[in-house]
Amino acid sequence: MADAETIKLEYQQGTIAVWNASLEDDDLPSGGKYDPRDGCLRFEGYAYPQLFRWLVRSGRPYEDKARGYQPLSLPRRVHHEPFPYQREALDAWVKHRRAGVVILPTGAGKTILALLAIELVQRSTLVVVPTLDLVSQWYDVLTRAFGTDVGVVGGGDHDLRELTVTTYDSAQLQAERFGARFGLVVYDECHHLPGESYIYIARTSIAPFRLGLTATLERADGRHALLDDYLGPVVYRIEIPELSGSYLADYETITLQVELDAAERDEYERARKVYTSFVRSRNISFSASDGWRQFLIESSRCAEGRQAFQAYRRQKELAQGAVGKLRVLEGLLHQHRQERMLIFTQDNATAYAISRRFLVPIITHRTKPKERAAILDGLRQGEYCAVVTSKVLNEGVDVPEANVAVVLSGSGSVREHVQRLGRILRRAEGKQAVLYEVVSSSTAEQWVSQRRRDHGAYRGG
Repeated sequence: MADAETIKLEYQQGTIAVWNASLEDDDLPSGGKYDPRDGCLRFEGYAYPQLFRWLVRSGRPYEDKARGYQPLSLPRRVHHEPFPYQREALDAWVKHRRAGVVILPTGAGKTILALLAIELVQRSTLVVVPTLDLVSQWYDVLTRAFGTDVGVVGGGDHDLRELTVTTYDSAQLQAERFGARFGLVVYDECHHLPGESYIYIARTSIAPFRLGLTATLERADGRHALLDDYLGPVVYRIEIPELSGSYLADYETITLQVELDAAERDEYERARKVYTSFVRSRNISFSASDGWRQFLIESSRCAEGRQAFQAYRRQKELAQGAVGKLRVLEGLLHQHRQERMLIFTQDNATAYAISRRFLVPIITHRTKPKERAAILDGLRQGEYCAVVTSKVLNEGVDVPEANVAVVLSGSGSVREHVQRLGRILRRAEGKQAVLYEVVSSSTAEQWVSQRRRDHGAYRGG
């Protein structure tokens, strides 16, 4: 046990320096290392709450220079009576020391939950979001709710305030500057946070209060497990079927299968044979966690492998871009011509082809923010009956009027397809939503479709 000297804490470049403590001290949080350069113990920033609780339990005098966040007085000016499940989620978060992840479907009011948390905690707050569109949405929501100046960092702005919204990219770049500044961090779409670079945001933050929000937590790489340490455990979860009809729109999911034409089928089978023969010759198993990585390595080592990789891409392109899918889409556009439709593809080339053929506006990563906003507003107002996109509308889009989604192609990710379903589930009077998934039969795409439909939101569809 160290003597009764005053223990000092200081935030330094993403870490907490602790003086006059020893690694042998009773109940000292794990993860600390002795730093001989400064004669102190050093912890990652996220360990601050555990360090502070240890100090209080120890009864020893201390000087806390690490904490840079401030108490606030932010009564909400716009009140939304929370739904029962939102209140349950908030209560669960509070019981877990106000740190953890809440999983709610798209359209279920994750933003309202964040407002409740900000009002409850009353500490300097940083809201981290994946896109600049979401920065704008959160800025508007926070300004209306609290009637105060809201800071923005990202997209050319750098206005840091006690209530600030930023992107993951900007927060990563400013992590060591932001780390001690905020007592509450809200991570919107927090499935992005465990990424190789973004996780640094959480590691360097001392915020004792942490709220992660997402509709789709699980990642294919398994890195969502990191959030238990850096953000907190899942404290509340509710899925689409539990809210459908009461708090989300009623919906159904329909799979439409199309046949490849003769030329497509012949080319598909030839490409598929080249690809699968190579995979078998190298004993590659895609059921193994590193199967895809092994295929990439093996296919890069020889001409045969490069040919196999090209064949893999070609058979996938044929299945995803089958001519029959466009005929089905034409029928759906006619059938739902009085409604609002979102059309999703896996690639930009197909999206542009659809835009040209059916004269519907397109949104891709190249679409400028003002043009994107105008297109979505046109969809809301009924100027357009449909919009086609590749992946950029998977999350962070609020178009309550959209009630039809057509997925012509996509990845095998369950998250992606639940997000796409979520785009049409925001409740409106008399709304009945429908998601069509158009799949090329007797191709690998059919197996991928079955796998991603394992999510509870698709059962019974």
